[in-house]
Amino acid sequence: MPLANDGRATRATPLASDSVLPLTGGPLDARLPLALLEAVKAIDTPAAELDADFVHELRNKRLGLSETVLQQIRRYNDAVRARQRIGYDEVLALARLIGRRPDADLAFREAGRRWARAFVDTVSGPRRGAARSLPSLLARPIALSALRKLARRYMDGTLVRQGSTLVLDVQSPVSADAAPKGTGCGLYEAAFRESLQLLADADGAVDHVMCRTRGDARCQWRADWRRR
Repeated sequence: MPLANDGRATRATPLASDSVLPLTGGPLDARLPLALLEAVKAIDTPAAELDADFVHELRNKRLGLSETVLQQIRRYNDAVRARQRIGYDEVLALARLIGRRPDADLAFREAGRRWARAFVDTVSGPRRGAARSLPSLLARPIALSALRKLARRYMDGTLVRQGSTLVLDVQSPVSADAAPKGTGCGLYEAAFRESLQLLADADGAVDHVMCRTRGDARCQWRADWRRR
């Protein structure tokens, strides 16, 4: 269910004119919209303790603190536990709403990191440990196999190895047209980088080499995945 800036439910407003190609896709794992809303909630939550009257006022002004957002977070948490997927158009409308924020880049990147931590947690502990601690000759195939499965299952993308780099290819990133200048693609960039850190102990730069907002048919990210 899309949300207005004051937290109320509203209809999705298509932004097809801002997108070179229409974004379409099948249902998405609920961890993605959950990460988007949790990131907004974290950003909008004051760092200091506030009196009750001011907290009530903030809830009316800040999207992340609205009751509607809190209800949606509970709904997406329930969907994760039930292994239910969320309609692409619903997540698309949510991404576009967040893209209207002045801090959209911060919100998308924070959401990307949260999203990656959530889906990497689906990999068994022993496998994650082996991917990070074994000698590279043994660890790299384990990490690559896990990363490929995660990219396919949670990002609707494909991951290929090209020498010392990994290339993530996503046909219809749900946040691609959410904000000007490809800002929404920071969601996937941050998730890609975080997953590389968590599974491959890699901390290299991630380059956005193809982007739908620049007229490409898909988005593509390239990353160095050598160990730190």
